[in-house]
Amino acid sequence: MIIILTIFFTTLLSAQTLDLLYKKAKEYEQNGDFKEAMLAYKEIANKERNINRTYIDEEIKVTNDVITENLNPIENEETVETIEQILASNFNLYPYHENYLFPISYDTRKRSDGRNQMETKFQLSVKKPIISNFFGFNETVYFGYTHTSWWQLYNESAPFRETNYRPEIFVNIPYISSDKTALKGFKFGFLHESNGQDEPKSRSWNRLYLESYFQLGNLFAIPKVWYRIPEKEIDDDNPDIQDYLGYGDLTLVYPYKRHTFKLLLRNNMKFDDDNKGFTQLDWTFPFFGSKNTFGYIQLSNGYGDSLIDYDKEISRINFGISLSR
Repeated sequence: MIIILTIFFTTLLSAQTLDLLYKKAKEYEQNGDFKEAMLAYKEIANKERNINRTYIDEEIKVTNDVITENLNPIENEETVETIEQILASNFNLYPYHENYLFPISYDTRKRSDGRNQMETKFQLSVKKPIISNFFGFNETVYFGYTHTSWWQLYNESAPFRETNYRPEIFVNIPYISSDKTALKGFKFGFLHESNGQDEPKSRSWNRLYLESYFQLGNLFAIPKVWYRIPEKEIDDDNPDIQDYLGYGDLTLVYPYKRHTFKLLLRNNMKFDDDNKGFTQLDWTFPFFGSKNTFGYIQLSNGYGDSLIDYDKEISRINFGISLSR
């Protein structure tokens, strides 16, 4: 009961504070003081996130207090703080790219390696903030990890046909201006991608990349360019990968009510017989009224479906659910 009352009054007071902040932010906007307005909106976003975490944090705190009371006395305060941190197991992990499960992932063409055209595909993707505003640009440095697997679930032995691992370090920098420009921010980082297999199926490459974010009404445009870090010829598993995946891509995102539509376009920019590209269309939509689980349909065609198939043209239809977007 104490927890419930604490949560209730905390939420009530926080809501009142948010109302005042919204009024203040609107006043700043009306007076043309966009910098102060952006700071106010940033404070609102932080407070809303704290409200959403109140219940979980309170449960964790009560559980930890019970465990801590049963521990033998420890005099050093820093040691006590370390123990509480271990008990909380709070690593501040957040969703990064989509986290999804496609029980139905269908390749429209038969392959010579004997794989089943119907398989299961899933992806896990998280990020962890490491440090913020170190250089004074409101930037945040993140570690990200994305794991994508293609699982031959409908084969008799149900092997994992391919898994791609993508650890990365990246920096997000918001672009804050008194003028409401379309440009909203930048992101740059280092990305490693590999499939963890031995020769001759081994595939890997390393890239430096730069993204920028633009908003045009409800439409968000995210152009991305990359530079492949060269490898020794003897160590290069896929020396011609850029002939198929090119040097960048463009993502368009259009949220509409509780739906999102996303289009990914990639091309090697060779306008001749060697032209290679990739197109992917994603649609997420409400899943039986859930606020954190979404129905997911994904259609794709072109080169680069996975690392092992980077040089093969694949048309794929996926149906399933997403836990983030």
